[in-house]
Amino acid sequence: MGKIIALANQKGGVGKTTTTINLAASLATLEKSVLVIDADPQANASSGLGVDIKEVDCSLYECIIDHADIKDAIYTTDIEGLDIVPSHIDLVGAEIEMLKLSGREKVMSNLLAPIRDDYDYILIDCSPSLGLITVNALTAADSVVIPVQCEYFALEGISKLLNTIKIIKSKLNPKLEIEGFLLTMYDSRLRLARQIYDEVKRHFQELVFKAVIQRNVKLSESPSHGLPVILYDADSTGAKNHLNLAKEIIEKNKN
Repeated sequence: MGKIIALANQKGGVGKTTTTINLAASLATLEKSVLVIDADPQANASSGLGVDIKEVDCSLYECIIDHADIKDAIYTTDIEGLDIVPSHIDLVGAEIEMLKLSGREKVMSNLLAPIRDDYDYILIDCSPSLGLITVNALTAADSVVIPVQCEYFALEGISKLLNTIKIIKSKLNPKLEIEGFLLTMYDSRLRLARQIYDEVKRHFQELVFKAVIQRNVKLSESPSHGLPVILYDADSTGAKNHLNLAKEIIEKNKN
């Protein structure tokens, strides 16, 4: 049975999409079958994995609102074993349209149920908000990876997300766990980055991944080529960081 992992943080620019794309590619490189669900209307995970949004006939939006079959929305990527359900800008309006649905928090959960066994991992890239689509992602997920940027305001807003997770766990999805906190954009030369790392570690202890994602030029360049960094430059720091993260997640889920 596949594991569903949401990548969430309502703070923008913390590296959610970058992590989703590159973690997915790394897991696929390690011979796991992976599906990315792009649940962000900006559709950056879709374009970052080489999907031309203009060519997409069936996206997550059609599945949620028009009850399209999710299998019709699955697109392959350049990496063997890595598929994606792309997003669309219309997803912005989906939250309002979903308000009239009964069981609106469980739409994504019901969508993913029939394809869950087809993949080892399903990764959901959430938008930087705690709206209904993100609530859907957290209700569908087994666990959540929380990317934390090594910046001054890093821990701001995390308490809000943790509170949302707590509410979802008590009311909608009792099996939801925190997979881990992931430090992103880490620059070991900066004292502040080391302080943030120590502070997150102190707060959340063994819930913090050993792997950190360092600031890396190749990691920033690769999405503009529609490629995960492992295909763009396999020897780069960014590629190695994400491989380490993938190995850590695989190891953690063996038990």
